[in-house]
Amino acid sequence: MGRATDRRGVQRIDLDAAGDGRARVRRQDTLAVEEPLEIRVGPGGPGRRKPLAVTMRTPGDDLDLAIGFLLTEGLIGSADDVHTAQLCAGADTPNTYNVADVVLAPGVPPPVTDVSRNFYTTSSCGVCGKASIDSVRTRSRFAVVDDPLVVPADTLVALPDRLRAAQRAFDRTGGLHAAGLFTAAGELVVLREDVGRHNAVDKVIGWAVRERRLPLAGHVLLVSGRASFELTQKAWMAGVPLLAAVSAPSTLAVELADEAGMTLVGFLRGRTMNVYTGGQRLSGTD
Repeated sequence: MGRATDRRGVQRIDLDAAGDGRARVRRQDTLAVEEPLEIRVGPGGPGRRKPLAVTMRTPGDDLDLAIGFLLTEGLIGSADDVHTAQLCAGADTPNTYNVADVVLAPGVPPPVTDVSRNFYTTSSCGVCGKASIDSVRTRSRFAVVDDPLVVPADTLVALPDRLRAAQRAFDRTGGLHAAGLFTAAGELVVLREDVGRHNAVDKVIGWAVRERRLPLAGHVLLVSGRASFELTQKAWMAGVPLLAAVSAPSTLAVELADEAGMTLVGFLRGRTMNVYTGGQRLSGTD
């Protein structure tokens, strides 16, 4: 199992008021690890799983990441669709576990691995390499629009500090995104960190799949970066009624949230926020 952080030598330079580098110090710095994870999926039997995706991620909770990815891409619908999931060593890297091998339950169709469904994800963006917008959009099986969740605005504005306080790896590296699942009362249920914000969300959702908690009705999903179309879609696929982000949403994210009946909140900082869709789920704002 790989480590989430590693140490590297760095030269620290402190400039004085005149802009001269007067102090040069060599020291060890803690960095977030970024490594590829290959996700192989298929039915049982030797050699029957095929590579589906490669994502650049921070090691840790890798099975949650793989299962969350499969769920949010519409390739599985619940934990019952997975027979087994395990980490194994790659052929060229026998001392690391950078392959997630997922055996689908009997009767679950394997994913189509053609050029329109080839996935490569980086830590800076989500899904890359899909052939069209039609192959990106995936409809949820959960009727989020009917979720009666109501969250006090005072509760919502307190969540970023709670998320930040629970980010242990970020304290050491300053280089990891976080996704946190909260109850309507503001209690943190689960938090995951990763160099990729989409990976952090998949890790949360994969945990929920394995814990048989779907749909995530009555919950808030908070992300430490912006709210992209992809993160909004992932939240919808898991049945999350309220997605909040500390930064901005995109136009497609707002459009999708409105279509799905989700509440989308951006720029959740301090005592302020922008509510883009689903304002009826916030109370105490009059």
